[in-house]
Amino acid sequence: MSTLENEEEHLVEMATTPNINKLTFFDLSWEDVIIPKILNYLTLKELFILRCCSQTAKHLVEATLERLIEINLSGNSSHNVELTFKVLGEHCRRLENLHLARCHWLTDELLLPILAKNKRLKIVNLNECINITPLALQPIIIECKDLRVLKLSKCQWLTTGAVDALTLHQNNLEEFDISYCAAIGERCLIIFFRKLNKLTILSLAHTPSVTDQVLIQIGNYCRALEHINLVGCVAISDYGIQSLTKNCLQLKSLMVQRCDLVTERSLAPLRGKVHIDRPIRDQGGLQMQLVPYDLEQQINRLFLQV
Repeated sequence: MSTLENEEEHLVEMATTPNINKLTFFDLSWEDVIIPKILNYLTLKELFILRCCSQTAKHLVEATLERLIEINLSGNSSHNVELTFKVLGEHCRRLENLHLARCHWLTDELLLPILAKNKRLKIVNLNECINITPLALQPIIIECKDLRVLKLSKCQWLTTGAVDALTLHQNNLEEFDISYCAAIGERCLIIFFRKLNKLTILSLAHTPSVTDQVLIQIGNYCRALEHINLVGCVAISDYGIQSLTKNCLQLKSLMVQRCDLVTERSLAPLRGKVHIDRPIRDQGGLQMQLVPYDLEQQINRLFLQV
């Protein structure tokens, strides 16, 4: 039975009630009052507490879930969270933002139903979801045409084939995170970044296949780039950084800690213009202060894993 039918059935029962003193909270209009004015401000936990109160409350909460735009369960490992997620998968149909970072309980079996019913996703955060496979990415890659943010940090299951599929179907990404993804090849990344001319935030930290050739492609094709995290990319050098920064004129922050081949030869011309996470070092290797740069608080979520 649909939510609208549930409400109509309840209204019929209310109309046959002879005593107005028996009217309850649930007799208010669900569509016009209860859901938009009250339930939309409750947390998921509060909604599920209400859902347990009665059959009418259950139907009301399910109607609210159908209109839910965002789910954020990042880091949530509470008791019965899998059962909660199954309920969400059954009823959520209008999701745009899905945050599931560090949900180690998440599997393909749990994730696929919610993806099948929500094809208007714009933000998907699966950072550190270690128990899913590339199969779970297929609906996101193929069906979610409005996708703008995709975070897959520490997803060791991410393969070259999955990135190739992204290359074919997702050209409008604005933020992309594949930090610590060791299974992706250099050639795959070179082809991938040729398609992402809208990219503004990119995290490639500790990804072994990131080389100067990859940075050259990013510089050539991702010219809207504002923030890039290259921490621990040991294969890159001054040559790659120079090629990147020569073309990415909107760059605001550059993270290059633990990139031993990157020196002041490429960083010095950027200091004062771009925020660089690595301080200047004198000839003896002693750390000196960072050159101040006002980012106007624009360095945001990129360098966190969630």
